[in-house]
Amino acid sequence: MLLPTPKEALVDQDGRPYFLWDCDMTLVEFERQLREENDEGRAYLLGKLMRQAKPDDVFTFATVQEIVAAWPTLRRYLGRSRPFWRWLLGHWGFDVEAA
Repeated sequence: MLLPTPKEALVDQDGRPYFLWDCDMTLVEFERQLREENDEGRAYLLGKLMRQAKPDDVFTFATVQEIVAAWPTLRRYLGRSRPFWRWLLGHWGFDVEAA
């Protein structure tokens, strides 16, 4: 069971989500860029999200299937969180090692 943070609690008074603490981007801009970026740009944003947000919050913005599909490009942006995500996706039956 996932317990994502309510969207209104994700952001500060300027509309910037907690997981984008290191850049000046609002939640609205982040969501727009996730939809409009090319594959590489989307993978970068997903990686940033997966590195810096609590895992339950990741699924507010991307489905497991989207993450698995982007894995070959996305994995390089995960940093030290990569083993966790590999484990979690594997636990759920997705073989991202083969990707």
